[in-house]
Amino acid sequence: MALFSVSADQYRYVKNTSFLAGETYTYKIKYGFLTIGQANVDVHKKIFNVQGRPCYRVNVTGRTAGLASLWKVKNMYRSYIDTTAMIPHKFEYSAREGNFERDQSFTFDQHRNVVIKKEKNKVEEYNVPDYVQDVVSGYYYLRTIDFADKSVGSMTSAPMFFDDKLYHMKVKYVGKEKVKTKFGTIETVKLYPILPHNDLFEGDEGIRIFVSNDSNHVPIRLEIDFSFGTISMELHNYRGERYPFHWI
Repeated sequence: MALFSVSADQYRYVKNTSFLAGETYTYKIKYGFLTIGQANVDVHKKIFNVQGRPCYRVNVTGRTAGLASLWKVKNMYRSYIDTTAMIPHKFEYSAREGNFERDQSFTFDQHRNVVIKKEKNKVEEYNVPDYVQDVVSGYYYLRTIDFADKSVGSMTSAPMFFDDKLYHMKVKYVGKEKVKTKFGTIETVKLYPILPHNDLFEGDEGIRIFVSNDSNHVPIRLEIDFSFGTISMELHNYRGERYPFHWI
């Protein structure tokens, strides 16, 4: 811990009892009955030193699969998340879609409330509020929240910076539901991210997330309604979970 020069009391403390370094989850992405992709979400087993702070390094990768492999896509999101404050200190994005390539890096200066974006030779700086999240750290911050203890209809929110814009991330808890998987049936809490008006997703409930109603708080299934149909993401494999799952 002597490596980390910034004292812990300079940031908030968020209690995390849902995950540990070293966990990995794999998801199959489907359009109807067709598998069109795969996503991997993993926390590196090592704790990293970023801006003098101990951080989890989380990789989220997605790639095409099945018939969709004819159009090769591989995207990677990487976040370095403060182990005690659950906020990002660095975020990296890499896209490989056919002949298209893009690489970006974002430094989250949580002391100065700015995000510094670097892409090729261009550097831009954005003002952000306290404890702003990126898309990956925001997901892990939500995993520290026990929605089952909240009343139906309650909301959880946090600021999020993504794609050069600041959003006010909101998630609504709408109840419990049992979900069938290849491993068995499991009870979940059902969440609706509240989205700003857009032409991409269908309706106010265009995204539905089913999170295990246990201490792991892991997404078991994700459904997204588009104008052309529904894309689902289903848990396919896992290892390094903090607690055993209770499949029925």
